[in-house]
Amino acid sequence: MRRLNPEERALWEKVVASVKPLHRRAAAAPEAAPALPAVPARRAVPRPSAAPAKEPKSAPRPVPGVTLDGGWDKRLSRGLVQPDATVDLHGHNLATAYDLLDRQLERAIGHGARVLLLVTGKPPTDDRRPVGRGAIRAAVGDWLAASRHAGDIAAVRGAHPRHGGSGALYIVLRRKRP
Repeated sequence: MRRLNPEERALWEKVVASVKPLHRRAAAAPEAAPALPAVPARRAVPRPSAAPAKEPKSAPRPVPGVTLDGGWDKRLSRGLVQPDATVDLHGHNLATAYDLLDRQLERAIGHGARVLLLVTGKPPTDDRRPVGRGAIRAAVGDWLAASRHAGDIAAVRGAHPRHGGSGALYIVLRRKRP
């Protein structure tokens, strides 16, 4: 830990003076802060802890205000849900991909499907690829949110590796209520 030089200390004191405490506690004003003794740096000891679940790098935007219950999310993340239909957007440009997705969503909703597997292709992993790569994958979240079928979509989740992993998405459709 290094010590602050006089210019840094003056700046720090201005910052400390401008901060308002969140809770009203008896806080002593650090007018003349005592110099802390130099403490040798300790090596960080890794502690075992539960690792947070990793999300895909380009997670799709969920439709605003809707979510799935924990059972659905658990089954989707474990790959236990079998998609009712699959839409593969490989080989399409943005315009034809959007048109195909719209038609297939309409067909799936009409047939009462619950889960649609949307294959977009894996997002680019490095910056050396052409700019156009991954454009469909990047646009899907906006397309679904602005789609005429947005009200019929309950959620969009990343696919399990057996269904395409980071190159595919599950579109969970709402159940039709009588």
